[in-house]
Amino acid sequence: MKEKTIIYQIFTRLFGNQQTSLVPNGTMAENGCGKMNDIDEAVLAKIKTLGATHIWYTGIIRHATTTDYTGYGIPRQTPMVVKGKAGSPYAITDYYDVDPDLAVDVDKRMEEFVNLVQRTHQAGLKVVIDFVPNHVAREYRSIAKPDTVRDLGADDDPHLHFSVNNNFYYCWDQPLDTSELPHDDAQEYEECPARATGNDQFGSRPGMNDWYETVKLNYGIDYCDAGGRSEHFSPIPDTWGKMTDILLFWASKGIDAFRCDMAEMVPAAFWHWATDKVKFAYPGTLFIGEVYDPAQYRTYLHAGFDYLYDKVGMYDCVRDVIGYRRPAADITRQWQVNDDILSHMLYFLENHDEQRIASDFFAADARRGWPGMLVLTCLNSSPVMVYAGQELGERGMDREGFSGTDGRTTIFDYWALSTLQHGYYNRRKMKREERELLQDYSQLLSLANQEDALREGCFYDLMYVNPQISDRQFAFLRKYDRQLMLIVANFDESVRECPVVLPQHAFDYLQIPEGEYKATDLLSGQSRQLTLSPDIPVSITLPANGGVILKILF
Repeated sequence: MKEKTIIYQIFTRLFGNQQTSLVPNGTMAENGCGKMNDIDEAVLAKIKTLGATHIWYTGIIRHATTTDYTGYGIPRQTPMVVKGKAGSPYAITDYYDVDPDLAVDVDKRMEEFVNLVQRTHQAGLKVVIDFVPNHVAREYRSIAKPDTVRDLGADDDPHLHFSVNNNFYYCWDQPLDTSELPHDDAQEYEECPARATGNDQFGSRPGMNDWYETVKLNYGIDYCDAGGRSEHFSPIPDTWGKMTDILLFWASKGIDAFRCDMAEMVPAAFWHWATDKVKFAYPGTLFIGEVYDPAQYRTYLHAGFDYLYDKVGMYDCVRDVIGYRRPAADITRQWQVNDDILSHMLYFLENHDEQRIASDFFAADARRGWPGMLVLTCLNSSPVMVYAGQELGERGMDREGFSGTDGRTTIFDYWALSTLQHGYYNRRKMKREERELLQDYSQLLSLANQEDALREGCFYDLMYVNPQISDRQFAFLRKYDRQLMLIVANFDESVRECPVVLPQHAFDYLQIPEGEYKATDLLSGQSRQLTLSPDIPVSITLPANGGVILKILF
Protein backbone atom coordinates (compact mmCIF):
# COMPACT_ATOMS: atom_id res chain seq x y z
CA MET A 1 0.00 0.00 0.00
CA LYS A 2 1.34 3.41 -0.95
CA GLU A 3 1.85 5.75 2.02
CA LYS A 4 1.31 9.50 1.98
CA THR A 5 4.31 11.14 3.59
CA ILE A 6 3.38 13.38 6.52
CA ILE A 7 6.38 15.07 8.15
CA TYR A 8 6.25 16.42 11.69
CA GLN A 9 9.06 18.94 12.18
CA ILE A 10 10.53 19.22 15.67
CA PHE A 11 12.97 21.94 16.63
CA THR A 12 14.73 19.57 19.00
CA ARG A 13 16.26 22.20 21.29
CA LEU A 14 12.85 23.65 22.12
CA PHE A 15 10.50 20.70 21.97
CA GLY A 16 11.01 19.04 25.32
CA ASN A 17 12.04 22.09 27.33
CA GLN A 18 9.79 22.27 30.42
CA GLN A 19 11.10 25.61 31.69
CA THR A 20 8.31 28.10 32.41
CA SER A 21 10.29 31.09 33.71
CA LEU A 22 12.14 32.50 30.70
CA VAL A 23 14.54 35.40 30.25
CA PRO A 24 14.85 37.14 26.86
CA ASN A 25 18.31 36.45 25.46
CA GLY A 26 18.87 34.03 28.32
CA THR A 27 21.58 31.42 28.63
CA MET A 28 20.94 27.70 28.71
CA ALA A 29 21.38 27.80 32.49
CA GLU A 30 18.65 30.43 32.73
CA ASN A 31 16.15 29.14 30.16
CA GLY A 32 16.85 25.43 29.98
CA CYS A 33 17.03 23.28 26.86
CA GLY A 34 15.08 20.36 25.47
CA LYS A 35 16.89 17.04 25.28
CA MET A 36 16.69 14.11 22.89
CA ASN A 37 15.72 11.92 25.84
CA ASP A 38 12.63 14.12 26.38
CA ILE A 39 11.22 12.67 23.18
CA ASP A 40 10.32 9.34 24.75
CA GLU A 41 7.92 6.55 23.82
CA ALA A 42 4.88 8.41 25.17
CA VAL A 43 5.68 11.55 23.16
CA LEU A 44 6.34 9.54 20.02
CA ALA A 45 3.01 7.74 20.43
CA LYS A 46 1.25 11.12 20.50
CA ILE A 47 3.01 12.21 17.32
CA LYS A 48 2.11 8.92 15.66
CA THR A 49 -1.52 9.45 16.70
CA LEU A 50 -1.38 12.87 15.09
CA GLY A 51 -0.98 11.07 11.77
CA ALA A 52 2.71 11.66 11.12
CA THR A 53 4.80 9.17 9.16
CA HIS A 54 8.15 10.97 9.55
CA ILE A 55 9.76 13.17 12.23
CA TRP A 56 12.23 15.81 11.13
CA TYR A 57 14.57 16.40 14.06
CA THR A 58 15.89 19.89 13.33
CA GLY A 59 19.25 20.94 14.76
CA ILE A 60 20.84 17.57 15.54
CA ILE A 61 24.32 18.13 14.10
CA ARG A 62 26.68 20.17 16.29
CA HIS A 63 26.56 23.87 15.49
CA ALA A 64 28.03 27.10 16.79
CA THR A 65 26.87 28.20 20.24
CA THR A 66 28.03 30.56 22.99
CA THR A 67 27.61 27.85 25.64
CA ASP A 68 30.98 26.65 26.90
CA TYR A 69 31.62 22.91 26.44
CA THR A 70 35.42 23.07 26.60
CA GLY A 71 35.28 20.81 29.64
CA TYR A 72 34.14 18.05 27.27
CA GLY A 73 36.86 18.73 24.73
CA ILE A 74 34.55 20.71 22.45
CA PRO A 75 36.09 23.92 21.04
CA ARG A 76 34.50 27.16 22.20
CA GLN A 77 33.04 29.53 19.59
CA THR A 78 33.64 33.28 19.45
CA PRO A 79 30.31 34.99 20.28
CA MET A 80 30.79 37.62 17.57
CA VAL A 81 30.23 34.95 14.89
CA VAL A 82 27.36 33.18 16.67
CA LYS A 83 23.80 34.42 16.20
CA GLY A 84 22.01 34.39 19.54
CA LYS A 85 23.07 32.66 22.72
CA ALA A 86 22.15 29.19 21.40
CA GLY A 87 23.32 29.77 17.83
CA SER A 88 21.87 28.83 14.48
CA PRO A 89 21.50 25.10 13.72
CA TYR A 90 22.60 25.98 10.20
CA ALA A 91 26.08 27.09 11.26
CA ILE A 92 27.59 23.62 11.58
CA THR A 93 30.83 23.28 13.56
CA ASP A 94 31.31 19.52 13.19
CA TYR A 95 29.45 17.43 10.61
CA TYR A 96 30.31 14.24 12.50
CA ASP A 97 29.04 15.30 15.92
CA VAL A 98 25.75 15.79 17.77
CA ASP A 99 24.74 19.07 19.39
CA PRO A 100 25.79 18.75 23.07
CA ASP A 101 22.86 20.97 24.14
CA LEU A 102 20.55 18.06 23.29
CA ALA A 103 22.26 15.46 25.48
CA VAL A 104 21.67 14.55 29.11
CA ASP A 105 25.18 13.08 29.20
CA VAL A 106 27.32 15.18 26.85
CA ASP A 107 29.97 12.47 26.51
CA LYS A 108 27.27 10.07 25.28
CA ARG A 109 25.51 12.47 22.93
CA MET A 110 25.89 10.26 19.84
CA GLU A 111 24.62 7.26 21.79
CA GLU A 112 21.59 9.25 22.92
CA PHE A 113 20.90 10.22 19.31
CA VAL A 114 21.13 6.63 18.09
CA ASN A 115 18.71 5.65 20.86
CA LEU A 116 16.33 8.39 19.68
CA VAL A 117 16.44 7.00 16.16
CA GLN A 118 15.69 3.51 17.48
CA ARG A 119 12.78 4.76 19.62
CA THR A 120 11.36 6.62 16.66
CA HIS A 121 11.52 3.54 14.46
CA GLN A 122 9.95 1.40 17.16
CA ALA A 123 7.06 3.89 17.28
CA GLY A 124 6.46 3.28 13.58
CA LEU A 125 7.93 6.60 12.44
CA LYS A 126 10.81 7.42 10.12
CA VAL A 127 13.64 9.85 10.88
CA VAL A 128 14.59 12.98 8.95
CA ILE A 129 17.59 15.17 9.85
CA ASP A 130 19.12 18.25 8.26
CA PHE A 131 22.04 18.12 5.88
CA VAL A 132 23.55 21.60 5.54
CA PRO A 133 25.71 21.44 2.42
CA ASN A 134 26.24 25.05 1.33
CA HIS A 135 28.03 26.56 4.31
CA VAL A 136 29.59 25.86 7.71
CA ALA A 137 30.30 27.90 10.85
CA ARG A 138 33.27 30.25 10.66
CA GLU A 139 35.08 28.24 13.32
CA TYR A 140 34.32 24.82 11.88
CA ARG A 141 36.62 22.11 13.21
CA SER A 142 35.68 18.48 13.51
CA ILE A 143 36.74 16.63 16.64
CA ALA A 144 34.52 13.61 15.96
CA LYS A 145 35.47 12.75 12.37
CA PRO A 146 36.88 9.32 11.57
CA ASP A 147 40.67 9.14 11.63
CA THR A 148 40.75 8.58 7.87
CA VAL A 149 38.91 11.85 7.13
CA ARG A 150 40.73 15.08 6.35
CA ASP A 151 38.97 18.10 7.85
CA LEU A 152 37.35 20.74 5.68
CA GLY A 153 39.95 23.33 4.72
CA ALA A 154 42.85 21.33 6.15
CA ASP A 155 44.57 21.05 2.76
CA ASP A 156 43.39 24.35 1.24
CA ASP A 157 45.76 26.83 -0.37
CA PRO A 158 44.50 30.14 1.11
CA HIS A 159 46.55 32.11 -1.42
CA LEU A 160 44.11 31.07 -4.15
CA HIS A 161 40.68 32.65 -4.39
CA PHE A 162 39.43 29.50 -6.10
CA SER A 163 40.81 26.02 -6.59
CA VAL A 164 38.97 22.79 -7.30
CA ASN A 165 41.04 21.28 -4.47
CA ASN A 166 40.01 23.92 -1.92
CA ASN A 167 36.96 23.50 0.31
CA PHE A 168 36.56 27.26 0.83
CA TYR A 169 36.85 30.50 -1.17
CA TYR A 170 39.49 33.03 -0.05
CA CYS A 171 39.95 36.79 -0.32
CA TRP A 172 43.65 37.05 -1.24
CA ASP A 173 45.41 38.05 1.99
CA GLN A 174 42.55 40.32 3.08
CA PRO A 175 41.53 39.92 6.73
CA LEU A 176 37.87 39.57 7.57
CA ASP A 177 36.43 43.03 8.20
CA THR A 178 33.95 42.73 11.10
CA SER A 179 33.17 46.44 11.34
CA GLU A 180 29.53 45.94 10.29
CA LEU A 181 28.90 43.03 12.68
CA PRO A 182 27.50 43.20 16.24
CA HIS A 183 30.19 43.88 18.81
CA ASP A 184 28.33 43.19 22.03
CA ASP A 185 31.06 40.85 23.24
CA ALA A 186 34.53 42.09 24.01
CA GLN A 187 36.18 39.16 22.24
CA GLU A 188 37.01 40.00 18.63
CA TYR A 189 36.99 37.37 15.90
CA GLU A 190 39.95 37.27 13.53
CA GLU A 191 40.19 35.51 10.17
CA CYS A 192 42.95 36.02 7.62
CA PRO A 193 42.59 35.61 4.79
CA ALA A 194 38.84 36.17 4.89
CA ARG A 195 36.64 33.46 3.43
CA ALA A 196 33.49 33.96 1.40
CA THR A 197 30.29 34.21 3.45
CA GLY A 198 27.59 31.54 3.14
CA ASN A 199 25.04 33.59 1.21
CA ASP A 200 27.42 33.99 -1.77
CA GLN A 201 29.03 37.15 -0.43
CA PHE A 202 32.55 36.88 -1.80
CA GLY A 203 34.01 40.06 -0.30
CA SER A 204 35.86 40.37 2.98
CA ARG A 205 33.30 42.63 4.67
CA PRO A 206 30.01 40.82 5.40
CA GLY A 207 27.12 42.92 6.64
CA MET A 208 24.55 42.55 9.38
CA ASN A 209 22.04 41.02 6.98
CA ASP A 210 24.48 38.51 5.53
CA TRP A 211 24.94 34.99 6.85
CA TYR A 212 28.05 36.38 8.51
CA GLU A 213 28.37 33.48 10.95
CA THR A 214 29.01 31.05 8.06
CA VAL A 215 31.49 30.44 5.25
CA LYS A 216 30.62 29.17 1.78
CA LEU A 217 31.73 25.70 0.68
CA ASN A 218 33.37 25.25 -2.72
CA TYR A 219 31.80 22.62 -4.99
CA GLY A 220 33.88 23.48 -8.06
CA ILE A 221 32.18 26.70 -9.17
CA ASP A 222 34.31 29.82 -9.62
CA TYR A 223 31.84 32.64 -9.02
CA CYS A 224 34.33 35.43 -9.65
CA ASP A 225 36.19 34.49 -12.83
CA ALA A 226 36.23 36.66 -15.94
CA GLY A 227 32.97 35.19 -17.21
CA GLY A 228 31.22 35.63 -13.87
CA ARG A 229 30.75 31.93 -13.12
CA SER A 230 32.42 28.79 -14.41
CA GLU A 231 32.05 25.12 -13.47
CA HIS A 232 35.05 22.88 -12.74
CA PHE A 233 33.69 19.39 -12.09
CA SER A 234 36.46 17.29 -13.64
CA PRO A 235 38.39 16.13 -11.77
CA ILE A 236 35.80 15.71 -9.03
CA PRO A 237 36.16 18.59 -6.52
CA ASP A 238 37.52 17.61 -3.13
CA THR A 239 34.38 18.92 -1.36
CA TRP A 240 32.15 16.43 -3.24
CA GLY A 241 33.85 13.42 -1.68
CA LYS A 242 33.94 14.89 1.83
CA MET A 243 30.26 15.87 1.82
CA THR A 244 29.13 12.55 0.38
CA ASP A 245 31.06 10.74 3.11
CA ILE A 246 29.15 12.83 5.67
CA LEU A 247 25.82 11.76 4.15
CA LEU A 248 26.91 8.11 4.26
CA PHE A 249 28.01 8.50 7.89
CA TRP A 250 24.57 9.68 9.00
CA ALA A 251 22.73 7.22 6.78
CA SER A 252 24.61 4.48 8.62
CA LYS A 253 22.96 5.68 11.85
CA GLY A 254 19.54 4.67 10.51
CA ILE A 255 18.47 8.00 9.02
CA ASP A 256 15.59 7.57 6.57
CA ALA A 257 15.66 11.00 4.92
CA PHE A 258 17.75 14.16 4.64
CA ARG A 259 16.22 17.61 4.47
CA CYS A 260 18.86 19.47 2.49
CA ASP A 261 19.23 23.12 3.44
CA MET A 262 19.40 25.63 0.56
CA ALA A 263 19.93 22.78 -1.90
CA GLU A 264 19.77 25.09 -4.92
CA MET A 265 22.93 26.91 -3.77
CA VAL A 266 24.86 23.68 -4.39
CA PRO A 267 25.26 22.51 -8.02
CA ALA A 268 22.84 19.86 -9.26
CA ALA A 269 25.81 17.89 -10.60
CA PHE A 270 26.97 17.25 -7.04
CA TRP A 271 23.52 16.09 -5.95
CA HIS A 272 23.31 13.65 -8.85
CA TRP A 273 26.69 12.22 -7.86
CA ALA A 274 26.02 12.08 -4.10
CA THR A 275 22.39 10.91 -4.03
CA ASP A 276 23.26 8.06 -6.37
CA LYS A 277 25.96 6.83 -3.98
CA VAL A 278 23.81 7.17 -0.86
CA LYS A 279 20.77 5.48 -2.39
CA PHE A 280 22.94 2.65 -3.70
CA ALA A 281 24.39 2.01 -0.22
CA TYR A 282 21.11 2.69 1.64
CA PRO A 283 18.14 2.01 -0.68
CA GLY A 284 15.01 3.93 0.17
CA THR A 285 16.80 6.98 1.59
CA LEU A 286 14.83 10.11 0.73
CA PHE A 287 16.20 13.54 -0.14
CA ILE A 288 14.08 16.63 0.51
CA GLY A 289 15.37 19.80 -1.10
CA GLU A 290 14.93 23.42 -0.05
CA VAL A 291 14.69 24.87 -3.56
CA TYR A 292 12.97 28.21 -4.12
CA ASP A 293 13.48 28.70 -7.86
CA PRO A 294 10.64 26.98 -9.76
CA ALA A 295 12.74 27.07 -12.94
CA GLN A 296 15.13 24.62 -11.26
CA TYR A 297 12.59 22.19 -9.78
CA ARG A 298 12.92 19.55 -12.48
CA THR A 299 16.70 19.88 -12.58
CA TYR A 300 16.97 19.01 -8.89
CA LEU A 301 14.41 16.22 -9.08
CA HIS A 302 16.44 14.73 -11.92
CA ALA A 303 19.52 15.07 -9.70
CA GLY A 304 18.06 12.66 -7.13
CA PHE A 305 15.70 14.64 -4.93
CA ASP A 306 12.45 12.94 -3.98
CA TYR A 307 10.62 16.01 -2.67
CA LEU A 308 11.06 19.77 -3.03
CA TYR A 309 9.62 22.65 -1.03
CA ASP A 310 6.59 24.24 -2.74
CA LYS A 311 7.14 27.60 -1.09
CA VAL A 312 7.10 30.35 -3.71
CA GLY A 313 4.16 28.69 -5.44
CA MET A 314 1.68 26.88 -3.22
CA TYR A 315 2.70 28.21 0.21
CA ASP A 316 2.70 31.84 -0.90
CA CYS A 317 -0.62 31.37 -2.69
CA VAL A 318 -2.47 29.68 0.18
CA ARG A 319 -1.10 32.22 2.64
CA ASP A 320 -2.44 35.00 0.44
CA VAL A 321 -5.84 33.30 0.17
CA ILE A 322 -6.01 33.05 3.96
CA GLY A 323 -5.08 36.73 4.16
CA TYR A 324 -7.69 37.89 1.60
CA ARG A 325 -5.02 38.94 -0.89
CA ARG A 326 -5.88 36.35 -3.55
CA PRO A 327 -9.01 34.42 -4.54
CA ALA A 328 -9.13 30.74 -3.62
CA ALA A 329 -9.32 29.87 -7.32
CA ASP A 330 -5.63 30.86 -7.63
CA ILE A 331 -4.76 27.54 -5.94
CA THR A 332 -5.68 25.89 -9.24
CA ARG A 333 -3.00 27.79 -11.12
CA GLN A 334 -0.37 26.84 -8.55
CA TRP A 335 -0.87 23.09 -8.88
CA GLN A 336 -1.18 23.33 -12.66
CA VAL A 337 2.26 24.93 -12.92
CA ASN A 338 3.75 21.77 -11.40
CA ASP A 339 1.21 19.28 -12.75
CA ASP A 340 3.87 16.84 -14.01
CA ILE A 341 5.73 16.77 -10.66
CA LEU A 342 2.88 17.21 -8.15
CA SER A 343 3.70 14.10 -6.14
CA HIS A 344 7.20 15.51 -5.51
CA MET A 345 6.12 18.90 -4.13
CA LEU A 346 6.14 19.21 -0.34
CA TYR A 347 3.25 21.30 1.01
CA PHE A 348 3.31 23.22 4.29
CA LEU A 349 1.90 26.27 6.04
CA GLU A 350 4.57 26.50 8.76
CA ASN A 351 8.21 25.61 9.27
CA HIS A 352 11.10 27.12 11.22
CA ASP A 353 11.68 29.79 8.54
CA GLU A 354 8.09 30.96 8.20
CA GLN A 355 5.81 32.94 10.46
CA ARG A 356 3.26 31.07 12.55
CA ILE A 357 -0.30 31.03 11.20
CA ALA A 358 -1.60 32.37 14.52
CA SER A 359 0.95 35.20 14.66
CA ASP A 360 -0.06 38.80 14.16
CA PHE A 361 2.06 38.80 11.00
CA PHE A 362 0.08 35.98 9.31
CA ALA A 363 -3.55 35.30 10.27
CA ALA A 364 -3.67 36.16 14.01
CA ASP A 365 -5.85 33.07 14.51
CA ALA A 366 -4.82 29.45 13.97
CA ARG A 367 -8.39 28.62 12.88
CA ARG A 368 -8.04 30.81 9.81
CA GLY A 369 -5.30 28.50 8.55
CA TRP A 370 -7.43 25.38 8.86
CA PRO A 371 -9.04 25.46 5.37
CA GLY A 372 -5.58 25.88 3.89
CA MET A 373 -4.37 22.81 5.74
CA LEU A 374 -7.43 20.90 4.54
CA VAL A 375 -6.63 21.74 0.92
CA LEU A 376 -2.90 20.99 1.17
CA THR A 377 -3.46 17.66 2.93
CA CYS A 378 -6.15 16.37 0.57
CA LEU A 379 -5.34 18.01 -2.76
CA ASN A 380 -3.30 15.11 -4.17
CA SER A 381 -0.70 12.56 -3.09
CA SER A 382 1.93 15.23 -2.35
CA PRO A 383 3.72 15.01 1.01
CA VAL A 384 2.67 17.50 3.67
CA MET A 385 4.50 18.96 6.67
CA VAL A 386 3.42 20.28 10.08
CA TYR A 387 5.72 22.31 12.36
CA ALA A 388 5.54 21.35 16.03
CA GLY A 389 3.09 23.69 17.74
CA GLN A 390 1.11 24.42 14.58
CA GLU A 391 -1.44 21.81 15.60
CA LEU A 392 -1.82 23.61 18.95
CA GLY A 393 -2.13 27.16 17.66
CA GLU A 394 1.35 28.35 18.66
CA ARG A 395 1.50 32.09 17.95
CA GLY A 396 5.26 32.68 17.71
CA MET A 397 4.85 36.12 19.27
CA ASP A 398 7.42 35.74 22.05
CA ARG A 399 10.35 38.14 22.37
CA GLU A 400 12.97 35.44 22.79
CA GLY A 401 16.18 37.40 22.26
CA PHE A 402 18.19 37.49 19.05
CA SER A 403 15.12 36.43 17.07
CA GLY A 404 12.95 39.29 18.32
CA THR A 405 9.17 39.41 18.04
CA ASP A 406 8.75 38.44 14.40
CA GLY A 407 5.97 35.83 14.38
CA ARG A 408 8.47 32.98 14.11
CA THR A 409 9.61 30.52 16.72
CA THR A 410 13.26 31.30 17.38
CA ILE A 411 16.04 29.10 16.05
CA PHE A 412 18.76 31.22 17.71
CA ASP A 413 17.77 31.34 21.38
CA TYR A 414 17.24 29.06 24.37
CA TRP A 415 13.48 29.07 24.82
CA ALA A 416 10.41 26.97 25.61
CA LEU A 417 6.84 26.86 24.27
CA SER A 418 3.89 26.41 26.60
CA THR A 419 1.83 25.00 23.73
CA LEU A 420 4.24 22.07 23.32
CA GLN A 421 4.43 21.58 27.07
CA HIS A 422 0.64 21.30 27.17
CA GLY A 423 0.28 19.17 24.06
CA TYR A 424 2.98 16.59 24.74
CA TYR A 425 3.91 16.66 28.42
CA ASN A 426 0.95 17.85 30.49
CA ARG A 427 -2.37 17.68 28.66
CA ARG A 428 -4.26 18.55 31.82
CA LYS A 429 -3.10 22.13 31.22
CA MET A 430 -4.32 22.26 27.63
CA LYS A 431 -6.60 25.15 26.78
CA ARG A 432 -9.89 24.34 25.09
CA GLU A 433 -8.82 25.90 21.79
CA GLU A 434 -5.55 23.93 21.85
CA ARG A 435 -7.39 20.69 22.48
CA GLU A 436 -9.94 21.32 19.72
CA LEU A 437 -7.32 22.29 17.14
CA LEU A 438 -5.15 19.27 18.01
CA GLN A 439 -8.16 17.00 17.59
CA ASP A 440 -8.91 18.49 14.18
CA TYR A 441 -5.31 18.13 12.99
CA SER A 442 -5.16 14.53 14.23
CA GLN A 443 -8.39 13.70 12.44
CA LEU A 444 -7.35 15.29 9.15
CA LEU A 445 -3.79 13.95 9.02
CA SER A 446 -4.90 10.45 10.02
CA LEU A 447 -7.59 10.43 7.31
CA ALA A 448 -4.91 11.20 4.72
CA ASN A 449 -3.51 7.69 5.10
CA GLN A 450 -6.61 5.85 6.29
CA GLU A 451 -8.69 6.66 3.21
CA ASP A 452 -7.60 5.16 -0.10
CA ALA A 453 -9.09 8.03 -2.09
CA LEU A 454 -7.09 10.62 -0.11
CA ARG A 455 -3.89 8.63 0.04
CA GLU A 456 -3.57 7.72 -3.63
CA GLY A 457 -6.81 8.49 -5.47
CA CYS A 458 -7.26 10.47 -8.69
CA PHE A 459 -7.58 14.22 -8.32
CA TYR A 460 -10.07 16.43 -10.15
CA ASP A 461 -10.22 20.21 -9.70
CA LEU A 462 -13.78 21.61 -9.81
CA MET A 463 -13.01 25.32 -9.82
CA TYR A 464 -13.24 25.84 -13.58
CA VAL A 465 -17.00 25.14 -13.51
CA ASN A 466 -17.67 26.86 -10.18
CA PRO A 467 -16.89 30.58 -10.59
CA GLN A 468 -19.63 31.37 -8.07
CA ILE A 469 -17.39 30.12 -5.23
CA SER A 470 -14.00 31.14 -6.66
CA ASP A 471 -13.25 33.88 -4.13
CA ARG A 472 -13.38 32.19 -0.70
CA GLN A 473 -14.07 28.49 -1.37
CA PHE A 474 -12.09 25.74 -3.09
CA ALA A 475 -13.64 22.47 -4.31
CA PHE A 476 -12.20 19.28 -5.79
CA LEU A 477 -12.72 15.51 -6.06
CA ARG A 478 -10.60 12.52 -5.13
CA LYS A 479 -11.54 9.02 -6.34
CA TYR A 480 -10.20 5.53 -5.79
CA ASP A 481 -11.99 2.43 -7.04
CA ARG A 482 -15.62 2.81 -5.84
CA GLN A 483 -14.86 5.59 -3.34
CA LEU A 484 -15.50 9.25 -4.19
CA MET A 485 -14.52 12.22 -2.02
CA LEU A 486 -16.06 15.64 -2.60
CA ILE A 487 -13.88 18.13 -0.71
CA VAL A 488 -14.80 21.77 -0.25
CA ALA A 489 -12.79 24.22 1.87
CA ASN A 490 -14.21 27.48 3.16
CA PHE A 491 -11.68 30.29 3.70
CA ASP A 492 -14.45 32.63 4.83
CA GLU A 493 -15.00 33.47 8.48
CA SER A 494 -18.74 32.89 8.14
CA VAL A 495 -20.86 29.80 7.52
CA ARG A 496 -21.55 29.50 3.79
CA GLU A 497 -24.14 27.66 1.74
CA CYS A 498 -22.35 26.74 -1.49
CA PRO A 499 -23.73 25.28 -4.71
CA VAL A 500 -21.03 23.02 -6.20
CA VAL A 501 -21.31 21.78 -9.79
CA LEU A 502 -19.81 18.47 -10.97
CA PRO A 503 -19.36 18.69 -14.77
CA GLN A 504 -20.06 15.94 -17.29
CA HIS A 505 -16.32 15.58 -17.85
CA ALA A 506 -15.81 14.65 -14.19
CA PHE A 507 -18.39 11.88 -14.51
CA ASP A 508 -16.72 10.57 -17.67
CA TYR A 509 -13.10 10.92 -16.50
CA LEU A 510 -13.65 9.44 -13.03
CA GLN A 511 -16.39 7.05 -14.15
CA ILE A 512 -18.91 8.34 -11.61
CA PRO A 513 -22.32 6.70 -11.95
CA GLU A 514 -25.22 9.14 -11.68
CA GLY A 515 -27.71 8.62 -8.89
CA GLU A 516 -28.66 9.36 -5.30
CA TYR A 517 -26.14 8.40 -2.64
CA LYS A 518 -25.48 8.61 1.06
CA ALA A 519 -22.61 11.02 1.69
CA THR A 520 -20.79 11.06 5.03
CA ASP A 521 -18.67 14.03 6.07
CA LEU A 522 -15.52 12.46 7.47
CA LEU A 523 -14.81 15.59 9.52
CA SER A 524 -18.15 16.02 11.29
CA GLY A 525 -19.47 12.46 11.03
CA GLN A 526 -22.78 13.75 9.69
CA SER A 527 -24.50 12.01 6.76
CA ARG A 528 -26.91 13.25 4.13
CA GLN A 529 -28.36 12.22 0.77
CA LEU A 530 -26.76 13.66 -2.35
CA THR A 531 -27.97 13.50 -5.92
CA LEU A 532 -25.04 13.29 -8.30
CA SER A 533 -25.91 14.44 -11.80
CA PRO A 534 -23.83 16.32 -14.39
CA ASP A 535 -24.07 20.10 -14.16
CA ILE A 536 -26.73 20.01 -11.42
CA PRO A 537 -25.43 21.94 -8.37
CA VAL A 538 -25.04 20.14 -5.07
CA SER A 539 -25.80 22.44 -2.14
CA ILE A 540 -23.27 22.14 0.68
CA THR A 541 -23.21 23.94 4.04
CA LEU A 542 -19.68 24.87 5.03
CA PRO A 543 -18.57 25.81 8.55
CA ALA A 544 -16.64 29.06 9.00
CA ASN A 545 -12.89 28.58 8.45
CA GLY A 546 -13.57 24.92 7.75
CA GLY A 547 -14.77 22.50 5.15
CA VAL A 548 -16.16 19.09 4.37
CA ILE A 549 -14.80 15.77 3.13
CA LEU A 550 -17.89 14.02 1.78
CA LYS A 551 -17.29 10.32 1.25
CA ILE A 552 -19.54 8.52 -1.21
CA LEU A 553 -19.48 4.78 -1.91
CA PHE A 554 -20.88 3.40 -5.16
